[in-house]
This record gives sequence, C-alpha cells and structure tokens, in this order.
Amino acid sequence: MTNSFKVPQLLLRIALGMGFLTTVSDRLGLLGPFGNRNIEWGSWDSFISYTGTLMPFLDRPIVNVMGSIATFAEVVIGILLIIGFRTRQAAIASCILTFIFGSAMAMFLGIKAPINFAVFPVCTASLLLATIPEYKWSIDNSKL
Repeated sequence: MTNSFKVPQLLLRIALGMGFLTTVSDRLGLLGPFGNRNIEWGSWDSFISYTGTLMPFLDRPIVNVMGSIATFAEVVIGILLIIGFRTRQAAIASCILTFIFGSAMAMFLGIKAPINFAVFPVCTASLLLATIPEYKWSIDNSKL
C-alpha cells in the first residue's frame, strides 16, 4: 500500500494560503469594518494597534514597518501556497512566520491567545506541508 499525498497536500496548500489572504483582507478592511461579525481588525490602524501590543518595545512608526513587512510576507506566502510555486520554501516561511507570531502572542498576551487562534497548529501544518515529497496540481510539479 502506498501513501498518497495528492489531495491532502492540495487541500493543505489551499487552506493555509486562504488563511493568510483572508487575514490580510481583514486588516486592510476589505471584509468590512471592525464590529462586523468575524472581523478581527477591519482597518490597517486597528491591525497596527494590535501589532503594537505584540511589540511593546517598538515605537509606532517601527511597528507600522514591521506590520507592513508581515503583511507583504503573508500575501506572498498565501499566493505561493495556493498556486504551488516554491511550495516547500513557502511552507517553511509560513512555519517561521506563524511561530514568531504565536510566540509574541504568548509572551505579551498570554498562552491562551495563540491557542484561541490556532496559531501553533497552522505552524505545524506548514511544517508538515514542507515535508511532503511532491506537490501534485502545482506549478512546482508542472512539466514546463
């Protein structure tokens, strides 16, 4: 019996990628304003204020830069995972980014915060995705 990762890796890539892109859409206010159902931030300012709680040792302008870098990374990682391009590297980047985020949440908000948002399972799923030997239905697997 052989193990087949064809469908699981595709679903994992899509789930992780959509998770990143949805989060970015929320912080940019594309999903609606704060206060609407299932909206965590609803605007860039709300997101940066939250980011400041995870980096209380930084001034607001630097927090804005760090939030921008994280947002850019999440967009790139999300797209790469969905289309399956440089999947292993994107999955490793996802693991590192979510581990840093989860660790900051645990340090400055308490351990319950990253658990409530399933940050460490996302980190672990990313690491698992990085170990899959072949990414069927991806640009990585195309015969160009």
